[in-house]
Amino acid sequence: MAYSEIKVVAGGLAHIPIIIGVFWFIQKKIQYGGKSALSETFSNQSNTSNPAKVATSVKPVAANAPAGIPSTPKAASKPAPKPIAKKPHSDVPINTYKPKAPFLGQVTENYSVLKDGALGTVQHITFDLAGGDPFLKYVEGQSIGIIPAGEDAKGKPHKPRLYSIASTRHGDDYKGNTVSLCVRQLQYEKDGETINGVCSTYLCNLSKGDKVKISGPVGKEMLLPEEEDSNIIMFATGTGIAPMRAYLRRMFEPNEREKNNWNFKGKAWLFMGAPKSANLLYDDDFEHYKKQFPENLIYTKAISREQQNTKGGRMYIQDRVLEHSEEIFNMIEDPKTHIYLCGLKGMEPGIDEAMTTAAAAKGLNWSELRPQLRKAGRWHAETY
Repeated sequence: MAYSEIKVVAGGLAHIPIIIGVFWFIQKKIQYGGKSALSETFSNQSNTSNPAKVATSVKPVAANAPAGIPSTPKAASKPAPKPIAKKPHSDVPINTYKPKAPFLGQVTENYSVLKDGALGTVQHITFDLAGGDPFLKYVEGQSIGIIPAGEDAKGKPHKPRLYSIASTRHGDDYKGNTVSLCVRQLQYEKDGETINGVCSTYLCNLSKGDKVKISGPVGKEMLLPEEEDSNIIMFATGTGIAPMRAYLRRMFEPNEREKNNWNFKGKAWLFMGAPKSANLLYDDDFEHYKKQFPENLIYTKAISREQQNTKGGRMYIQDRVLEHSEEIFNMIEDPKTHIYLCGLKGMEPGIDEAMTTAAAAKGLNWSELRPQLRKAGRWHAETY
């Protein structure tokens, strides 16, 4: 290689450190001086699918902050939390008194609700709740437990028996410190001997002033809807009328309507089953409500030993359902209609069969419709 060529090469090599230095400077500038426009654009594009990242990619600078010193970013304002929807009946009292620590209530009255010629023994029994700490509050459709005095066959205290409450939350005297039950004495034959129900016999034989162990209240299955313009269809046999009595008093008793912040405006339809007219519990009260509120109350009776169905057999509630099937299902089609059933478990198959036939006439499948009504909170059943 000639000297001149060596000189040129050497001169070129001499510039290499300078070039390296320039590239090093640019690299550091990029590294410490911020992103290039291209890298910033790519970053923003890549973050468009995540608005949160875009929002935090550049730190805001306060108007009065010194140049080049970013202020501390303020926390992003959070949207106001949505109010939690209140569940229906979330404030209904449950188990204020447990069976192991019951309330001691005093009997204020105990009288028969049957008329002459009736079958069996049915008593209306009221207990004073005053002095309870905490106070035993309840609402229509709930039950209380009664613990009979004495011991069972194994020498242990009796377990509580549940009874549907027959009074409104204000009590029969509207003073708000009593609870009432409608109790039928259970009696049946076994091996030629009459067996009396332990708790029902205990209750029916109580005298004014007696003290009784009470637990509860329990139950949300049979509560009335909160809407004043709801429609209420009721099927009851025997002492299954207890919760229905509470509903109807709440709806139609003048003193109740004055006290309630709830005034019923819908239609109520009671189907009541009994073996004889004398066994129609609270019948005079219901007839009175029917006369006072003819636009709001329908009262239909099925008296098995005195009335006949279309086939010439005994008249039961299911026969009345078939007679009025079109009107019943017209009401059920209204989403504001609730159905209540209470009484002996033996009444359920007959009513189910009648509802199946009535639904089929409307092109409906009752076996599918009933679970839907229950899921929607519109079918309420309590049988025993």
